[in-house]
Amino acid sequence: MIAINTQNYGFFLQLGHGAWVTLTLAFCALPIGLSLGLLGMLAENSRVRLLRWMSITLTSSIRGVPELLVIFLIYFGGTTLLATLAGKYVDFSAFTAGIIALGLLFGSYASQVFRGAFLAVPIGQTESGIALGFNHFQIFFHIQLPQAWRHALPGLGNLWLVLLKDTALVSLIGVADLMNRAQTAASTTHKAFTFYLTASALYLLITSVSQIILNKINHHANQYLKS
Repeated sequence: MIAINTQNYGFFLQLGHGAWVTLTLAFCALPIGLSLGLLGMLAENSRVRLLRWMSITLTSSIRGVPELLVIFLIYFGGTTLLATLAGKYVDFSAFTAGIIALGLLFGSYASQVFRGAFLAVPIGQTESGIALGFNHFQIFFHIQLPQAWRHALPGLGNLWLVLLKDTALVSLIGVADLMNRAQTAASTTHKAFTFYLTASALYLLITSVSQIILNKINHHANQYLKS
């Protein structure tokens, strides 16, 4: 009985480590997704037809297939590409592939969030910047982006929560995240309910803390608006 308890304690520690890996995945994918989302929005709103076509095609393709398939394509496709370039087999890190895939998924949806947010900025704001002699760079960073950010926050917050849960998919390519650790513990101890319930509690804890932080950020962003 003591040995079993000790073994279970070790698996619970592994779940904690898996939760840390899950958070690391999400925080590494977030800046990639935000950058890609912003670039995708700019390309879609560009006057250059080729950029608009490329942005719409890429984001629509990523949003149109299951998230798991995107992860598989990045992981196995990245391995094939590296092997082709190097002329021999090259091991493509599953952790890196997971970050790239999650960043692409986040960015494809974030581009539409940013697009809606920028459309919500009154056109008069841009016209005022032009009248004051601002160039396009100054108008974007000093007028449009600060106002659009406030409109984008609720949608980006939802995407962050989705990102946290989508990290569970990378367990299928061998990343030792929270879900992967829970599967290992469940299959080894035959106590699936115990460890999957613990994993669920950890996911719920992470998302709950995230929601509290997101609410504070939203409150701070809107505190100067008149009711």
